[in-house]
Amino acid sequence: MENKLSHIDRKGQPGMVDVSKKKETFRLARARAVVFLGEEILSTLENEELKTPKGPVFQTALIAGVMGAKQTGNLIPLCHPIGLDNCQFDIQILDKDHVQIDCTATVNAKTGVEMEALTGASVAALTIYDMCKAMSQDIVIKEVKLIEKRGGKKDYLREG
Repeated sequence: MENKLSHIDRKGQPGMVDVSKKKETFRLARARAVVFLGEEILSTLENEELKTPKGPVFQTALIAGVMGAKQTGNLIPLCHPIGLDNCQFDIQILDKDHVQIDCTATVNAKTGVEMEALTGASVAALTIYDMCKAMSQDIVIKEVKLIEKRGGKKDYLREG
């Protein structure tokens, strides 16, 4: 039976995937985090931005998300360190309780950027949590998921 776990070798040991013989190609990944903030917090919005004593929440989350995405190779033990070509965020207010964070990362590389996009969305969500926790302890990071991947062996697009 073939091992389907890419980071486990034939002996069952963890290791990096060898990408040394792969060609560089364009890679894109988009990840999404959804955060429950609650109506009380979101009712304090001014011009699509939350303002707290720590500063503007969404703007700070964008910066933190980019910084997190750039550090992915240092945070995830078997993840290849790659230099991102681009990392963009879109923060949307979904309804009276929820915020959605999309992180899109791109690179020309031998390996994909899914982990960078997922890390970026996660760090942005954690930053929103940190900046708003004084207003409520009921904040929940509900989900972080891959939405889209292009490049590499096969493309992926999450339906719905």
